[in-house]
Amino acid sequence: MTSSAGTTGAGAASSAGTTGGRAASSAGTAGGGAASSAGTTGITALDGVFAATGSMTEARQNHTATLLPSGKVLIAGGYNAGAALASAEVYDPETATSTATGNMTVARLVHTATLLPSGRVLIADGTQAPGTLADAELYDPATGTFAATGSMTEPRDLDTATLLTSGKVLIAGDRGASAELYEPAAGSFTVTGSMSVERFAHAATLLPNGEVLLAGGNSGATFLASADLYDPATGAFTATGSMTTMRVQPTATLLQNGKVLIAGGFGDNGWLASAELYDPTAGTFAATGSMTTTRSDCTATLLQNGKVLIAGGDGLAVSLASAELYQ
Repeated sequence: MTSSAGTTGAGAASSAGTTGGRAASSAGTAGGGAASSAGTTGITALDGVFAATGSMTEARQNHTATLLPSGKVLIAGGYNAGAALASAEVYDPETATSTATGNMTVARLVHTATLLPSGRVLIADGTQAPGTLADAELYDPATGTFAATGSMTEPRDLDTATLLTSGKVLIAGDRGASAELYEPAAGSFTVTGSMSVERFAHAATLLPNGEVLLAGGNSGATFLASADLYDPATGAFTATGSMTTMRVQPTATLLQNGKVLIAGGFGDNGWLASAELYDPTAGTFAATGSMTTTRSDCTATLLQNGKVLIAGGDGLAVSLASAELYQ
């Protein structure tokens, strides 16, 4: 899942950097758990290349990653060796190193993380033995601490969270097609429209026009290449073009050229290193360069320099601490 910040998003999806995957969702901008994106300037072109960078302090998968206003990345929760984690760390792109921060109030995995306009990060849903969670909490970067907020309308995991231009957060998926919205001012969740198909373990990101792309995942026991678009104005989901590859637990990141990077995941032939780009104007997907390592359940965060940080994940049934950059 990709997580969202600043906005999204794994999974969880996350998004970051302006108005935001998996590993959570990303925006503007990335759950869901879970993708992230950031809308800064200075990069004119991306050449589709991945390269290794510094490792996390702890191997983890099914975690979230969120770009903070400082330019650092919050990496929280997930699991390692079968145990759910409450720990969190902050990645500094300037030094390519990670350091520990405060722990979450609840150990969780396959949750979502979303950077809110206030600068705080919404951590929602996920799994902790013995079951799926409906509770949520907020991370305050100023103090490095987590505190509880309102609960969702239903328990969810393997869903996505995407910050909308309204400031609300779209929570979509689980083992069903339902979705809901988080209102930061009230700290509450309300139901919105349903996706065109049951979708979980997918990726989501906010597009420049304010709609949300939800791609891949599972529908029952079926891997998906299909994608949906969510329109916040109507609360409705509609189908768009399909990916070149069926993917479960991929990442989704809005790039500065307006396209969306979909990377990694798990397909019919196992773990994936491949990646592709979604063009919102054409509504189509096309292949791009591959990652240096096969990964699912990882996170992707658009940094302020325009590169995308791919961190951790599941690589051939092993939790990864390694990371790489896409540019």
